Amino acid sequence: MELSFDRLTKHYGNKIAVDCVSATLEPGVYGLLGANGAGKTTLMRMLCAILESTSGEVLFDGQDVISMGADYRNVLGYLPQDFGYYPNYTAMEFLMYIAALKGIPKKIARQRAKQLLEEVGLSNVANKKVGTFSGGMKQRVGIAQALLNNPDILILDEPTAGLDPKERVRFRNLLSDYAGDKIVILSTHIVSDIEAIADEVLLMKKGRFVLQGTVSELIEKAKGKVWELTVLPEEARKWQKKTTVANLRHEGKQLVLRIISDTMPTPEAVTCEATLEDLYLYYFPTEEGA
Repeated sequence: MELSFDRLTKHYGNKIAVDCVSATLEPGVYGLLGANGAGKTTLMRMLCAILESTSGEVLFDGQDVISMGADYRNVLGYLPQDFGYYPNYTAMEFLMYIAALKGIPKKIARQRAKQLLEEVGLSNVANKKVGTFSGGMKQRVGIAQALLNNPDILILDEPTAGLDPKERVRFRNLLSDYAGDKIVILSTHIVSDIEAIADEVLLMKKGRFVLQGTVSELIEKAKGKVWELTVLPEEARKWQKKTTVANLRHEGKQLVLRIISDTMPTPEAVTCEATLEDLYLYYFPTEEGA
């Protein structure tokens, strides 16, 4: 099984949202990482055949996904960033409705919906209206609907938005278990979600892939760019203005700054082991950096 896209591009007037990106994806979890505005959602909508590309193509096992039509939709599960729902439907009613749209037989759909509500931790509220749910609970309904047809390709756009830390761990475990023989694409700017489960990371900036590789391969790119510097509290603001400070912590009356920089910021700084978050901050020192 293979999902590939070649020189995929999307223009909106004079703006280039996705700029000639290519990749070949086989079963596993792929983390699409980038700041808001990097082009992640536009790319995912093209991969789902919801949005027509300006140029380039998306192929599933060598076939163009646009020409495949319903055959492609049958193997696809998608959670958009802005997940829509019917507030007066119960969680079970909503999943049954989505299952009907996907052409899943009623008996199979009910069994699958019950199983998924259990897996996302909503079985105890299956008969309560979705409109009464918290944001995190609604997001879990969205994750369940994307999995209803047991898709070969699962595309999730910011799936952990609104989930608390415990819910995020549950989701990551669910996804890791599911992805054994499936292609899973997870878009987020929450670095810890990617670091925990992605087999491969695609780092996207200004519509392009700037890096692609395993988590360890990408972290290696940040090696030698992460420093710790102990300063007096009144000096901290100066460093925050002149460089990227990933973190600061108090040690007695002093502050220890974690600085992302190509060069040693000062002879007193010491090198640190890099993380994926450090790499992210190196490429996106501010959200506006996208």
